[in-house]
Amino acid sequence: MQLDIRHQPEDDRFATDVDGHTCVLDYRLADRVMTMTRVFVPPPVEGRGIASHLTRYALDHCRKHGFRVVPRCPYVAAWIRRHDEYADLVSETD
Repeated sequence: MQLDIRHQPEDDRFATDVDGHTCVLDYRLADRVMTMTRVFVPPPVEGRGIASHLTRYALDHCRKHGFRVVPRCPYVAAWIRRHDEYADLVSETD
């Protein structure tokens, strides 16, 4: 699935639109640590891997910019556990 994911720093989120529905990964950024707080995919477009795409995009953004990550969102935390190549980004504190 090809998604047009946008970083919207003014809203502290990454977003994409799928079939007219906005899907987001929300975060807080302070002292080069991105605390990922929520991934939301509306029910009509669930089950398509959108949350996974948003999470990977956000983590790749963090790696590129030298940010650490605090996965407060349960989905993001579980995703990182399944993709240990991103474990090095995880910060112990936020």
